[in-house]
Amino acid sequence: MEDRYTTFGEYVVHREVLDETRLEVVAQKRTWSTKPTVGERMKDMLRCSASQVKDVLLTWIPILSWLPKYQFRENILGDVMSGCSVGIMHLSQGMAYALLASLHPMLGLYSSFYPVLVYCIFGTSRHVSIGTFAVLSIMVGGVTERFAPDSNFIVNGTNGSEIVNLTARDSYRVQVACSLTVLVGIFQILLGLVKFGFMVTYFSEPLVRGYTTASACHVCVSQLKYVLGVKPARFIGPFALIYTLVDVCRLLPQTKVPELVVGLVALAVLIVVKEINNCYRQKLPFPIPIEIVVIITATSITYFCGLNTEYSIDVVGEIPSGLKPPRAPDATLFSQMISDAFAVTFVGYAINISLGKTFALKHGYKVDSNQELVSLGLCNTIGGFFGCYAVSSSLSRSLVQESTGGKTQIAGMVSSVIVLIAVLKIGSLFDDLPKAVLSTIVFVNLKGMLKQFMDMPMLWKTNKVDLLVWLVTYISTILLNLDLGLAVSISFSMLTVIFKTQLPRYSILGNVPGTELYLDIEVYKEAKEIPGIKVFHSSATINFTNAEMYLESLQEKSGIDIGKLQTEKKKQEAKQRREKEKQKKRERDEAKKNRLNKNKDDQNGVVFSMADTDSDISSKVQINWGYQTDKVTSDSDSDSYEVVTVASNQDFQGLWGRWCGHLSSRLSSLCGGTNGKGKLLLRVRLQELFVCVGS
Repeated sequence: MEDRYTTFGEYVVHREVLDETRLEVVAQKRTWSTKPTVGERMKDMLRCSASQVKDVLLTWIPILSWLPKYQFRENILGDVMSGCSVGIMHLSQGMAYALLASLHPMLGLYSSFYPVLVYCIFGTSRHVSIGTFAVLSIMVGGVTERFAPDSNFIVNGTNGSEIVNLTARDSYRVQVACSLTVLVGIFQILLGLVKFGFMVTYFSEPLVRGYTTASACHVCVSQLKYVLGVKPARFIGPFALIYTLVDVCRLLPQTKVPELVVGLVALAVLIVVKEINNCYRQKLPFPIPIEIVVIITATSITYFCGLNTEYSIDVVGEIPSGLKPPRAPDATLFSQMISDAFAVTFVGYAINISLGKTFALKHGYKVDSNQELVSLGLCNTIGGFFGCYAVSSSLSRSLVQESTGGKTQIAGMVSSVIVLIAVLKIGSLFDDLPKAVLSTIVFVNLKGMLKQFMDMPMLWKTNKVDLLVWLVTYISTILLNLDLGLAVSISFSMLTVIFKTQLPRYSILGNVPGTELYLDIEVYKEAKEIPGIKVFHSSATINFTNAEMYLESLQEKSGIDIGKLQTEKKKQEAKQRREKEKQKKRERDEAKKNRLNKNKDDQNGVVFSMADTDSDISSKVQINWGYQTDKVTSDSDSDSYEVVTVASNQDFQGLWGRWCGHLSSRLSSLCGGTNGKGKLLLRVRLQELFVCVGS
């Protein structure tokens, strides 16, 4: 190909017009496979060498690859500051999100400690913060309340009243949550080992954002009871959110004003300070830890003012200090929570990998999707043995970790140390923390998810199909609950892909004058068609599902009737076949005629030889296929003969006449002479004889 620049900003290309066959020749298409065979791959997998063992260890344990190269002077200050900020957030969010899971706040602190350490070793993202997450917490809460409702733990009180055995209920809910977490971890590890990390591609961005927005609404409704101080009934299954909201509205006259005041004051303070953090985030060395400040302040006021005893404000209760020994999950529950485990598996991984890839793209490193699946599975599996529930990365904590200077997962280790200190030493100080304050912390941290409602105007302008996916995901999750809503959302998203394949956009492209650009002539006025050329464009690949529609659109857009072209083509082919048949027939007739002529030549084309000797006369007859007349005469003392070759019947009579005359003359001379009349008679007889022979 030759490129010749003419003037500034313009170029002309001169090259051969290539079809597919010619292109394969010019480009020298390979006819062999460059990929290793199955046998070669198996040999590589089974080969054990020092370099291969090292590669496997670095792949499965990423900390071995980045920790020896850690730049201490450049990164340690940012990682420590980031870890302290995130650790403080872990304390508040861990306890608050545990309420979403219908578990004791202490389990939220456990879930902010063990999984973070595990991810530092096996994770590949440098900026995500693993731990409790609102969406997964509400999903786990749905399972724990379904398996361990309050009605199963009602016992008779001292005065004949019925009360709930909170100790037995909470203990069984912990067992259910841990069993679910271990099962989720097993699923994630197995999917990661079989390289199933690509499944996240089926979670489109509108689906994830619509699902998290609907989950935020579930979270808000579930926390209203703590802010209002009411106790609505527990609903499960489809329309549970609607029923819960109606029941909360029904109980509004029973609202506890002290709890409402505490919640509103805490909510106002949190909102104001967080807005200050957002406005001055470039000037502040690190965000103001308002959440832990509010927790400490609210706990102190409740303790010293006796709000718990005087106004019956619901508080967290006793928080035991120290870590619990590992405990095996109840495997008998696995079969009853498989569908829930799959839902938590997919949602947790989708949120984690989406955040990880976002930060990786921003900071220029790579995140291994399969390794992320394995690392998240190890976090849940190991954490499940130590009293943790399902975890994933949190958007709010990850943003703080990245914005405060965190460069590696050393920040996660620092945050784990802070959580460990709180669990071992200061956990019991939060016994008088009002649950309403924890609920307001949840509300404030849902701000980012609730702002996703602004996706709808943007999607309306850019892509209405994505808007439809967002709306269907949101509505199905709101009405059908989190597990069924996720299944409906994924199914509908896959249907949109199928419909996009079957209903693509077809257009005729035209050239924009002065450029090499080709655009849709129906959309762009300046795009003009090239005379005699139709450039047809399809937004989807051709397959058996849209082949017929592709053909119809091609006829409609180009104005070409493919049916008529095919009919004309068939007529031309039939005409060519008839011409070939006629040609073959003419050739057969010509060949037959030639064979007949050759047969005549076999009969007419004869050679007579006359040898004259003193004692006898011999004659010979030969076949000749030539078209010329040759005459050879040889005279000698002992043998003299004349060869006459007859090529056709035109000279046959004259030739035979001459030959008969010659023969009669020779016979007359041999017979001693003959008179004229006898000589003429002999000549005529001989001529009649040989004419009969010739015929």
